[in-house]
Amino acid sequence: MSNGSSVTPGKKILVVDDNEVVIKTISLKLQGAGYRVITAMDGTEAVAVTRKENPDLILLDINYPPELAGIPWDGFRVIEWLQRLETSKKIPIVVITGTEDPKARERATKAGAVAFFLKPLEHDQLLKVIRATLGEPSANP
Repeated sequence: MSNGSSVTPGKKILVVDDNEVVIKTISLKLQGAGYRVITAMDGTEAVAVTRKENPDLILLDINYPPELAGIPWDGFRVIEWLQRLETSKKIPIVVITGTEDPKARERATKAGAVAFFLKPLEHDQLLKVIRATLGEPSANP
């Protein structure tokens, strides 16, 4: 048993979204739940940050402005890319999106996402899924 002096730092979660307000809101909620949060604003940055930081889980938006840095990145391409890399292919990805496209959930699941959430987010539900995915006990409210 730990006496509290050597607290294990929380698991690391990468939040990827092109909207700073969304990133800030999710980050505060996750930090409040004891997680360490790193962020990225687009697909290119998401891949770079994942390689550098090796997060325990990734929250990934799938919609981005069409031409970021001249490359049409979207969340599906990010998932594809991460699954090609030995170091990141086992990192669970939870997709969050504002799209109403009924095929998006199916496509995300086929691509390898472990869960799918529509915006606006239900934060308590999201935290439950994150804890379950990371094999952590559910915290009491």
